[in-house]
Amino acid sequence: MKKMNIPVGISDFEKIRKNGYYYVDKSGLIAELLREESTEVTLITRPRRFGKTLGMSMLNSFFSMEKDSGELFDGLAIMQEKTLCAKWMNQWPTVFLSLKRVDGLDFDGAYGMLMQVIAGVYKQHLYLLDSDRVNDYDKKIITRIMEGTASVEEIKDSLLLLTGAMKEYFGKPVILLIDEYDVPVAKANSHGYYHEMLDVMKGLLQALKDNPALCFAVVTGCLKIAKESIFTGTNNFVSDTITDSRLNEYFGFTQSDVDLILKDADAVKHAEKIREWYDGYHFGRFDVYCPWDVMNYLVDLQRNPDARPVSYWKNTSDNAIIRSFLDYAGNSITRKMETLLDGGYIVQRIDEDLTYDYLHSSEENLWSILYLTGYLTRVPAEKLRAELPDGFSALKIPNAEICEIFELTVKKWFDDSAKTWNRQRLFDAVWNGDEADITKEMSKLLRRTISYHDYREDFYHAFLAGIFTGAGYIVESNKEHGEGRSDVVVYDSVSGKAAVFEAKYSKCQEEMERDGERALAQIDARMYAKELEAEYDEVLCYGIAFFKKRCLVKGQCKEKNKSMEE
Repeated sequence: MKKMNIPVGISDFEKIRKNGYYYVDKSGLIAELLREESTEVTLITRPRRFGKTLGMSMLNSFFSMEKDSGELFDGLAIMQEKTLCAKWMNQWPTVFLSLKRVDGLDFDGAYGMLMQVIAGVYKQHLYLLDSDRVNDYDKKIITRIMEGTASVEEIKDSLLLLTGAMKEYFGKPVILLIDEYDVPVAKANSHGYYHEMLDVMKGLLQALKDNPALCFAVVTGCLKIAKESIFTGTNNFVSDTITDSRLNEYFGFTQSDVDLILKDADAVKHAEKIREWYDGYHFGRFDVYCPWDVMNYLVDLQRNPDARPVSYWKNTSDNAIIRSFLDYAGNSITRKMETLLDGGYIVQRIDEDLTYDYLHSSEENLWSILYLTGYLTRVPAEKLRAELPDGFSALKIPNAEICEIFELTVKKWFDDSAKTWNRQRLFDAVWNGDEADITKEMSKLLRRTISYHDYREDFYHAFLAGIFTGAGYIVESNKEHGEGRSDVVVYDSVSGKAAVFEAKYSKCQEEMERDGERALAQIDARMYAKELEAEYDEVLCYGIAFFKKRCLVKGQCKEKNKSMEE
């Protein structure tokens, strides 16, 4: 594989172009945005890690009259648009505000970070303080904002003030670029100060409404918070979401992008792995790869030609939205989640006008948020078995990476949840050798789980280990014993007992009896319990047959050397 200077974690367009990093040309976004000059505000919503910040940085480099960006765009598609470039390139006062860093455990902390971010933008325009075109009253407020002593009201009005002052200075209306506008509100919702932060953000974004200093604005985020009236009253407002097709080729990698990248990297042989793991998003009419993952994997391949695909996306967030989804799970959600994890699709109504504080107010909202944040994607109409009702969409997990995130989250949810469930009767049955009660109690727990991988044996191994983990027992999974590896061994050191479990998945309910006996026989044949008999007073052996959410337990106690049924 060729060595390429791949810009993982770099979203500064100028830095990428000046330092010779590999860049996938998305400059066509500029021409597409300018195609409709009557649009005053464009809101672009996409999942995280699909290139929103890099796109906004590119727009800033192109429009800002405080830059000379000809060399940066040399060789890119936009330079073919001679008339457009003459009118727009480095010809307009531009404000670029990114809110992606605004976070805090409480409102004061987050608000302090917001003030710092706004002050940082103001400091890029110190020339305003020396200009006779800006009045003294505004200069005093500008100074307080830079110093961090401005009032809440002044912070709310800060974008209005800045765009107004810049228009006075340059004699031209301002282009306003706001990146990740909804991050402060999303973080606030997670930490319990939603309404306080929402009030500030509503004030800040008043700069988008009836602002005579505004040429036009582009705003990006994950969700369109329309119901909160943030954008109500905005003139000539256009929303571009993953359902639309107008801008989707500019956020994420299309198939032609990936084909070119792999050709340039001499890595075409990895195309199928990359497709399986990082493709599968269907935005509008475009099939899209996650660019963050593709570039991370190429970096790993440069370091190790045998590197396997992994989930890079999960490391960019705690994936709390899936966990919160599972915590609300009822029977309907559980069944649909199992369908998705088995590679199928579900049919749901999608609401794109969500608010963060109402995400869990209905099951419909929950599926919508998983779709809008990239954990689910639409199934193209041509791949459906039947026509969908109006307003409904078929949703599926897009690729192997997201499937792994779901599985790991489900497993963690089960491990945490199982600790709160009453398992004492099951534990008593295990140590007393009561096969019937073990079958009954384990079946109850099975019905509370969310299964995945079409009920393969590894699901049941994880299920067995999860039941006993955190309950005061030592649990070993898939460890060598005797002449093989037993599925799960549980130790009760205080009572001097150990339990060996071997699980089999039955193809049908009628085979469960035979498979339970077969599992028990395997424990004997491979002597899983032999080395335990010298150390423990009793070694209880259980062969368990599973069929979907049913189980049948067969047991034997080595101390008594006879079936527990006798």
